[in-house]
Amino acid sequence: MNATIKDVAKAAGVSVATVSRVLNKSAVVSPAAAEQVNEAIKKLGYSPNFLGRNLRKCETNVILTIIPSTEQDYYGKIIHGMQDCAAEYGYDILLSISAGYLETEMRLLNMLFKRTVDAAILLGTQLDASALNELNQKYNIALCCERVEGAKVLTVTVDDENGAYSAVDALIKKGHRKIGMISTTGRAHSSIDREIGYIRALKDNGIAPNDEYMFLNTYDYHNGMAAFDYFMGLNDPPTAIFAISDLLAAGVIKRASERGFKVGKDIAVIGFDNISLCEMYMPTISTVAQPCYEMGRTIIEKLIGNITGDSKCSERILMPYKLILRESTGD
Repeated sequence: MNATIKDVAKAAGVSVATVSRVLNKSAVVSPAAAEQVNEAIKKLGYSPNFLGRNLRKCETNVILTIIPSTEQDYYGKIIHGMQDCAAEYGYDILLSISAGYLETEMRLLNMLFKRTVDAAILLGTQLDASALNELNQKYNIALCCERVEGAKVLTVTVDDENGAYSAVDALIKKGHRKIGMISTTGRAHSSIDREIGYIRALKDNGIAPNDEYMFLNTYDYHNGMAAFDYFMGLNDPPTAIFAISDLLAAGVIKRASERGFKVGKDIAVIGFDNISLCEMYMPTISTVAQPCYEMGRTIIEKLIGNITGDSKCSERILMPYKLILRESTGD
């Protein structure tokens, strides 16, 4: 019987992924590990036939990544992390856009069903937990950025709830008691979790949540502007605003400045994500940073482990956030 890549890994005392990296001449493998693998290959007489392997096992070394849109700046950093990590393992990333339509998402997933890709990563999905769990039994899939309640699928997200809690708590520590929140009507779990964090921070500080201080619409920049107009039209407007995305926060700052408010003094504003715009905007925008690049690397590393390993990780991995206070909150 011909030796397999798993036989080589066992003989060399390394993981299958390490053997794959050596075969693909990856620079991230240490010389010692590469020597062990090469010695095992020679001893076992292992001869990798990449074309034959692909035909027999339907392995393509390609991972499909589906994003709902190109509007979110942080997707680029996540994909960068994915590509760097995938290359180290000898894999490529195939990027596609669903535009948030289930029909498009399913059409793209046909590449997985037909085995023209080895796995699929969904950065936001219209599929429910039942469908995802069924797919995960047959294929290698993963979720990134957005979790789905009840889905027992490999998932990598930031800690949205505690990130929002920290943002609102920081505003309260600066003396604000009337804090508005801008969220979305789409009801993505990241939005819901951030709302939960907002409400919990208020309650933990003895502040009763006020429905008037909640503005729900879309992620669109212009809705940040509309939210500010709405809040300032209240009889008792908020003195601070937490937006669940930096684009919404930027819209708030734009409208506030147009109306003569000094952001950071007359009104405090904080967003979420830490997109590149935050440091370039005037004033600079306080935010909750997601470790986007690291999220991309983590999802690929875990997913390739599922592809090449004997067991499958179907856990949710929470990545750490970082609160960054800038000029928009008076810092």
